[in-house]
Amino acid sequence: MNGLQGGCLCGKIRYTLKAAPIATALCHCTNCQRQGGAAFSVNLLFAESQVEITGQLSEFIDHSDKGDPVGRRFCGACGSPILSALTTMAGMVAVKAGTLDDTSGVKPQVQVWCASAQSWLTPDPSIPAFPKDAPRG
Repeated sequence: MNGLQGGCLCGKIRYTLKAAPIATALCHCTNCQRQGGAAFSVNLLFAESQVEITGQLSEFIDHSDKGDPVGRRFCGACGSPILSALTTMAGMVAVKAGTLDDTSGVKPQVQVWCASAQSWLTPDPSIPAFPKDAPRG
């Protein structure tokens, strides 16, 4: 997935991923559901230095259930969510996989915040699932 590109709906934000993602996760937290208007968010975890962005992102400071700030960065023109800055993991960002130009290589490795998953959603049993955040090794 090195060198993949993506961007927002209107094209004012573009990005290039300069490395392979550290992890790919489905997030079922209610904040991701609200931000994306969907049942869950598909996130690619990167060091922020590995994401090259052109265009000016807007930011909303959200808070996790523990009160930690999360920088939700999006296109100010069309509203497309692009990434979330993870303050609990300094220097890391979660790029929204739906903004990739080509999503064919995206394969989730873990599901988090499954306690908040939609009741009608049948989880894939082959993807490890955690009721809240995944443990860090």
